[in-house]
Order: sequence, then C-alpha cells, then structure tokens
Amino acid sequence: MISVCMATYNGAEYIKEQIHSILIQLSNSDELIISDDCSTDATVSIIESITDSRIFLLPITRTKLGIVRNFENAISHSKGDYVFLSDQDDVWLDGKVYDCMGSLAKNLMVVTDCFVVNNELKIINKSFFSIRGSKSGFFSNLFKNGYLGCCMAFRRELLEYALPIPKYAPMHDIWFGLMAQLFGSVYFLPKQKLLYRRHNNNASLTATKGNLGVVKIIEIRATLIFLIIGRLIKIYSRKFKFNS
Repeated sequence: MISVCMATYNGAEYIKEQIHSILIQLSNSDELIISDDCSTDATVSIIESITDSRIFLLPITRTKLGIVRNFENAISHSKGDYVFLSDQDDVWLDGKVYDCMGSLAKNLMVVTDCFVVNNELKIINKSFFSIRGSKSGFFSNLFKNGYLGCCMAFRRELLEYALPIPKYAPMHDIWFGLMAQLFGSVYFLPKQKLLYRRHNNNASLTATKGNLGVVKIIEIRATLIFLIIGRLIKIYSRKFKFNS
C-alpha cells in the first residue's frame, strides 16, 4: 500500500491538477492523505469536490501548523508501507510511482530529480540535482541540503526513527533525508519525475543555488547536529532497554 502525504495551504490555483496527476498513478488500495493548514481560499472546497475514495482530507486545525507540522500531520495519519511526499502545486510525471517503487526495493529512501518550472509549467531548469549538486551522503547533505521533499519516497520503517519531527527542525525534508542516511541507504534517482512549480506563493524557497547567509547556514547545521544526536540517544536508549 502506498500513502501519498500532501500538505496544503491556499493552493486553490493548482491543487486540482496536482491531485489528478497523483491519483492516475495510484492503485485502488492506495491513499492520498491531505492536511490543510487553515486555507482561506477555495483549496478545501476543491479537494472536497473531487470524488475519489482514495482521498482523505484530515480535519482542519483551528490554529496554523506551519509547513513542517502540516506535513507531519499528514504523515502521522498515513497507513501505507511506502510513503510519498507531495506539494500542492507541482505535477507528477508518468512513471513516478513505478520508478520510485523500483528503487525502494533496495533503498530506505529514494529522491528523484525534477524539472524546475514556472507557474505556466514552462521549464526554468532541466535538473534540480544540477542546481543543488544533489547526491547521497550524510555529511554532504548536512553541509549542503540536496534533498527535496516533494521528490521523496521512503519505506514506512523510516518513521520509527524520524517521527516525531523535532520542534526546531528547520525543514521536514532534510530531517527525513538525514535520518534515512543514518539508518539505511538513500538513492538519488537521476530521472526527472516531477514538474516542480516555482511561483510567488510557494511555501518554500528551495530552487536556487543558495539563498541563506553563512551565519544562518551554520546555525541551521548546528541545530541539526544537536537534534540528531538527541534522537540517536533516544533510539539507542530505547533499544538497550528493550534488549535488556
């Protein structure tokens, strides 16, 4: 079973196109879990208008969660053996699920490449990997994040280590990616399986070679190291108690 976990917020303009591009690749036993973060536009009504039993729109929260908690909410309600992450405004390309599932047979996580496009789906850059220098490796990604959440899929066992996402984790994708590197293998699939849409209302800024100052980058990396060490202590303490 596959769970696609989508976080939405004021995504009315593109949400229907994205949902249809996902559903066409899923089987009848799969699910699309959607967590909406108090949208003030027509996002929720558009989702509700799509008649498909595979779509599960979670109850709307009364207070804003933010992008990390919104994704965590969707992921926490998933049931699938394999989890795919999805933004609200991209378009999945044919064969995305098929190719990812092939890679997940041997890896804990797979991250595909994607075309970076504008709001009209015209290609801005042919490869996100080339922009970020994306490649596998814990320290290389700790130093320079090459992960992209909307291009991620992973086996459910990763959630045992990665959830809950720490309060001060800078973003869900780098947290999941680094945890996957620690407890398994991450394969960067050099195939563009997504149209990664960039526009004025994007929730994240990831699509450039660098948009943070040096001090901020050091602060984020130090926070990640601290959070990872804390999580490892909890994981191995729990295993030690269980084994003893």
